[in-house]
Order: sequence, then structure tokens, then C-alpha cells
Amino acid sequence: MTADPDSGLRTRLVDAGVALVAAEGAQALTLREIARRAGVSHGAPRRYFPTHLELLSAIAGRGFADLADRVRAALDGAGPDPRERVTALARTYLAFALDNAGMYELMFRHDLLESGHLGLRDTSLPLFGLLTELTGRIRPEADARRVAGALWANLHGIAQLWRWGSLQLATGADDFTPLLDAALLAHLGPAGAR
Repeated sequence: MTADPDSGLRTRLVDAGVALVAAEGAQALTLREIARRAGVSHGAPRRYFPTHLELLSAIAGRGFADLADRVRAALDGAGPDPRERVTALARTYLAFALDNAGMYELMFRHDLLESGHLGLRDTSLPLFGLLTELTGRIRPEADARRVAGALWANLHGIAQLWRWGSLQLATGADDFTPLLDAALLAHLGPAGAR
């Protein structure tokens, strides 16, 4: 059975985009530059991705898959305690955001999530579902979706403000761990409390 040449070029274009966003950030993701790095004409991406948003969505989909793999590995190393699992998930999320700033920015672009290309929203929702389920086990008296949403917003804010250097300046912290601990305490309550 021979490989589908279209599939190979699609993969090459996405690979080039992933490498480009890692090296230069989300703003560098032009069709022309992705094509150049993939070694094809500047019009070639349009044959496989009719719109720029579709190609960006495929690149962002790789980011969500990478984040999901990292979370899965972190949870494999965590114990059964839901709070320990939320802590592992949150720490992994922040580390991913800080280590992959361009990809993280691309993954949460509203226009990509709303476009519906490649089911990107469906790719991002399982992680939130996991956070909601664990939050519900920690805070059974609360609306788990709202608490998980507030915690996620807090984590997203920590990631953004840390990347910009604002939190380091405001708090004097040189590590995001104390901020993560404060966010978990604020949203989940004290450890061991029920």
C-alpha cells in the first residue's frame, strides 16, 4: 500500500508551521513562510488547506494534542487524590504555556476556536472536562463547571502575566509555584477540607 502524497504534504505543511511557531511565534505563521519552510510553492498550502484558518487550526490541533499527552503523563505520575491530580494538571498547563508561548497563543485564538475547523473546540474541551470532573470531586457542594472555569481563567492569567513579566515585577516571585498554590487554594479551598 503506497502512502497518500496529499497526506504527506499536509503533514509537512503542519510540521513546518509547528516548527515556525516554536521558533518565531504565532505572528510568523503566514502561508508564504509556512510554504517556504515546507519547500513548496506559496500557493501549495491552499490546495490542502483552503483557508489560512484551516492551516492554523491544524497547527493548533498539534498543540492541543501535545498538551493532552503531557497532562496524561503528569496524571500517570500523580496519585488518586483529586487535588493532587488537579495540581499536576495545573502545573503541566502552566509549564506548557510558558515553554511553548507561540503555540499556546495560537491554541487559544478565539477565531480558530470559533471557526469549527478540524473540530478544534472539540479537541480543547476534554481537558476542561477533566478539570471539571476533578473539581467536582474536590468541591461537591459547588457548581464544578463554574469553579473549574474560574480556575482555568486564573491559570490562563498567570501564564499570560508571567510571560509578560508582570507577575514577577508585582510579586517579586521568581517561580510561578506560589501563585499556582494561591490559585488552587482560592478555588478549591484548603487541602483536606470537606
